[in-house]
Amino acid sequence: MNTSLIKTVLHSNAGFSALVLRVPIGLILAAHGAQKLFAWFGGYGLEGTGQWMASIGLEPGYLMALMAGSAEFFGGLALALGLLTRPAALLTAFTMLIAIFSVHIDNGLFMSNNGYEYALTLLVAAVALAIQGGGRFSVDALLSQRLSQ
Repeated sequence: MNTSLIKTVLHSNAGFSALVLRVPIGLILAAHGAQKLFAWFGGYGLEGTGQWMASIGLEPGYLMALMAGSAEFFGGLALALGLLTRPAALLTAFTMLIAIFSVHIDNGLFMSNNGYEYALTLLVAAVALAIQGGGRFSVDALLSQRLSQ
């Protein structure tokens, strides 16, 4: 196993700010994923989300709903915990990029018109976490300490 790569992925010099960014962004993403996967919080679940995704050209819709919902739900939980923060952040950033260009871009910037401002905000926050890592108060930091012993 390449411990050097693992240490690079887990290491972060970020402090408290990473926690402040990770937890709400992670929980928001997990909630959106739960809407797609489980029909929680007023969502449509895999079937309904899959039908909608197919209607906008993301085929096969069910698989796309499963992938987007899983990226948001599991990626969001990982971000909230600070577990594999960089890979989770990259995954969720990519998911938001797809959302921007497949759903929101034609509606302009503002959320009131179903624009891309919210997805862009989540994208930028995820990119920031991919750059800085999970920070001192994360599962990544605990794992990194154990690997250094």
